[in-house]
Amino acid sequence: MNKKQALPWDNPRFRNWIAVVRAEKAVVTALGKALQPLDLKLAQLDMLMNLYRHPGMSQHELARRLLVGRSNITMLLPQLEKRGLVNRENDAKDKRVMRLMLTGDGETLLMQALEVYNGLIERVMSQSSPDDCDRMGAVMTRISDMLRAD
Repeated sequence: MNKKQALPWDNPRFRNWIAVVRAEKAVVTALGKALQPLDLKLAQLDMLMNLYRHPGMSQHELARRLLVGRSNITMLLPQLEKRGLVNRENDAKDKRVMRLMLTGDGETLLMQALEVYNGLIERVMSQSSPDDCDRMGAVMTRISDMLRAD
């Protein structure tokens, strides 16, 4: 880097970006710890939330929603099935497609996990006013949309 060139940490955008990244990492770490008593990992929670909101989706659809490869889903599903949280059912029209459904136990565990998640969100977001929260959400949505478009 050229000695005359400004260093990135002197740039307020850089400093603020680092603050966002640190906050995201702190939230992920805190949520991971908070979910430990439920024997649930974040990736599993993501799957359960999506299956609750979109019952009957295929493994391919779930992978696309979670922005992961199908192999990731293939590795996690047996764990959730073994615990009795998720069922795979043949598609009525295409026997090659498996539809994913939450079981009653899966829904119960999800509701417990959402209680934990909501508690963390309330604790974290109480640091900001409702207007600040709305602005923060709008900025993060713009950033996500812009990066997805690239």
